[in-house]
Amino acid sequence: MKRRHFIQNSILSAAGISLSSGLLACAKATREIAFIDRILPAPVGGGYQDPDYWVWGSSVIQGEDGKYHMFASRWLKALGFGKWVTNSEVVHAVADTPVGPYKTVKVALPMRGKEYWDGMCTHNPRVVKYKDKFLLYYFGNTYDFEQPSLENKELPNENWTAAWMNKRVGVAISDSVYGPWKRLDKPVIEPRPGKWDASITSNPAPVVNDKTGEILLMYKSSEHGPQPPLLLGVAKATNPEGPYERLSDKPIFRFEKPGQEHIDVEDPYVWWNGEKYEAIIKDRSGEICGEEGGGIHVWSNDGVNWQLFDKVKAYSRDILWDDGTTTHQNHFERPFLLIEDGVPTHFFAATGNGDKAWSFDKTWNMVIPLKTSF
Repeated sequence: MKRRHFIQNSILSAAGISLSSGLLACAKATREIAFIDRILPAPVGGGYQDPDYWVWGSSVIQGEDGKYHMFASRWLKALGFGKWVTNSEVVHAVADTPVGPYKTVKVALPMRGKEYWDGMCTHNPRVVKYKDKFLLYYFGNTYDFEQPSLENKELPNENWTAAWMNKRVGVAISDSVYGPWKRLDKPVIEPRPGKWDASITSNPAPVVNDKTGEILLMYKSSEHGPQPPLLLGVAKATNPEGPYERLSDKPIFRFEKPGQEHIDVEDPYVWWNGEKYEAIIKDRSGEICGEEGGGIHVWSNDGVNWQLFDKVKAYSRDILWDDGTTTHQNHFERPFLLIEDGVPTHFFAATGNGDKAWSFDKTWNMVIPLKTSF
């Protein structure tokens, strides 16, 4: 048995996840082609970037005007990359095609004051259409210290952690992709003291089930704070403003083992394929898919009980560009798919250039076309 398969099987056994022969048959029946085999060369110059800002985490939808609208996180580059937790804002950018390049229109979710739960930072946007409304999910936070600025860039560790611990998932609602966006007075998912999700709610991954009309919302949390394992939960709602009912009292994935708490996943993107849910999720340690920061591909009938596809690796940080060059990206985060007529057509991710992990020269949101017929 190859080492990666041995590690994968060991993780699954420890996590209580098994692929029995019946489930394997079902998985193979739902898989026409491995997700990683859908990936085409990435267009050089596509996506969204701004030389004055760190750019992160894209979410794209076709608007009522036929154009493609990206919602992304950004914060001033001069402040330093780590200030995303205190200074990020959700920005709106537009392009004529999914590939872009996207041009900034305006800040969609700006700072609105420390008295609001999301008043000092908005980050990790995910946009979906629900009936006649556009829903913009994100996390927001607030804090009681001075926001870092060009005049005072200092952010002590205790302040960084305090801002991180105040992350909460919310939703903004609009009749138009251009806004205005109605922001709610409260988050839609709160942490639960004493539970696995006691620390935060973050990294929202919403999907509308066309069959039931329900909104399924996956989110990230942890028991204590930023240290691993980071875990994912799931809730549902029939009204965008809530209530959001948790579908499981436990995390929906557990890959860590005693002494190997670093084996975890984050940054899910979930879609409804007409019959069941699928998701691509970042494998932080690489112990599941075989590459640190690569992605896994999973499926579920109910959004709670998930199975790995037989060919589990969804994507790699090794990128083939349409000019024939290949690069190994310094991070490949917040995977997002543009779904058109029920089919994934383009793959977006936050990425960057730099000589070591989390040390970037620049960041941007890149786009990769996908095969749509085979």
